[in-house]
Amino acid sequence: MGSTTFAQVRPTERRQAIDVLVSAFAGDPFVRYLYPDDEAYLRHFPEAIVAFGGLALDADTVWRLGDFDAVALWYPPGLSPDDAIIEFLRETVPAEKLDGVFETFEQMEHGHPTYRHWYLPWFGVHASKQGRGIGGELMRRCLEVVDAEHMPSYLESPNPRNLTLYERHGFESTGEYKAADVPPMYSMARAAR
Repeated sequence: MGSTTFAQVRPTERRQAIDVLVSAFAGDPFVRYLYPDDEAYLRHFPEAIVAFGGLALDADTVWRLGDFDAVALWYPPGLSPDDAIIEFLRETVPAEKLDGVFETFEQMEHGHPTYRHWYLPWFGVHASKQGRGIGGELMRRCLEVVDAEHMPSYLESPNPRNLTLYERHGFESTGEYKAADVPPMYSMARAAR
């Protein structure tokens, strides 16, 4: 698996963290629905990560494994994404897709827990490192941080292929959100330990 160094991403390393997520999500059904061509994906997706996860970057709750083999952006309890992503999507996604995307987001908002929890908006393994157990190791290390606070955690995944990874770490399915021709999003929660 290579280096298993688990470290907090420093402010000077944010670009590297975003690059890992851009690599990891290159084949993601939901993200590629938003940005189907490579040029739009590479131009807009890095900013989408910041629009939906930037507050986690500011909260110092972003971790990496190895030499940026994998990255996880977490929102600690009491912090959640703001509306920056909505405006960003309005500016970068074709208008004919927005109604379905925003309806999906509205469903997700209704399914989001109202109790205090850790929230995982972005989690990815660099494409060149996938299939080696790195994601499982990063999740294990992140959940040690979460469990030290005895807090529940929650995530949404646009890729059904990843659900078994989350299940192996104690997450259970809580919903599926779908509107129009938008690929579904799946929500999962993990009880406090």
